[in-house]
Amino acid sequence: MSDQNHYSGMAALSICEALLLAMNDRKLLPEREIVGILRDAAAAHENAIGSVAATESHQAVAGLINMIIAGGYSSGRP
Repeated sequence: MSDQNHYSGMAALSICEALLLAMNDRKLLPEREIVGILRDAAAAHENAIGSVAATESHQAVAGLINMIIAGGYSSGRP
């Protein structure tokens, strides 16, 4: 993966996480729905099929999403 793709992916993840947090803060979506969105996204990557390299990438993405859930939503955020 090129540095540009890596940085683009990091930026996209950061923006999406910030949007979900803002929607929760402004009571646009309840926490349980946000967690559901994140779980659905993780499941899509966990169940992806393809080459070994693609599967490893999808598993890594699912792991990142699950870390967001564990770190910010499952126990409430600071």
